[in-house]
Amino acid sequence: MRDRAQEVLNITDCACHEHLDDEYAQIARLLVTRLARKRLSPLARGDVRIWAAGVLYAVGQINFLFDPTQTPHLTAKQLAERLGVVQTTMANKAGLINRMLDIGMFEPDLTREAMLVQHPMAWIVEVDGLLIDARTLPPELQDEARRRGLIPDVDRRSAAA
Repeated sequence: MRDRAQEVLNITDCACHEHLDDEYAQIARLLVTRLARKRLSPLARGDVRIWAAGVLYAVGQINFLFDPTQTPHLTAKQLAERLGVVQTTMANKAGLINRMLDIGMFEPDLTREAMLVQHPMAWIVEVDGLLIDARTLPPELQDEARRRGLIPDVDRRSAAA
């Protein structure tokens, strides 16, 4: 599966380098890795270009790539054209990926840092039955919430990039 995943990564890396940015490339790598690790990996069958396009479309949906107010920005049509695939096929593959990996609109590991910082749900934790914005908690409790994976560790993500 490693060689097959690498073929998909070669396409996503190149597309991100040419049309998006390094952060999109890192997020796409994470999603391809999830697909490759799935037992009976779906990457084993089908056109690698379509898998790469589906990955970038899925990541683009989560990060509002298709919203003209965002930077970077591409339309779905532009993304499909630049990857050399049919737009509906790309969207269908992204839908399959989303269902297969149970990916929703807010997926912290697949969200760009700028979006994550702004996203109110990323910071909500339950304390004694109450929902609280973790950013209002004392620093030691915020550190514990980060350690437990309850809130994003934006500093760690920045250092890894």
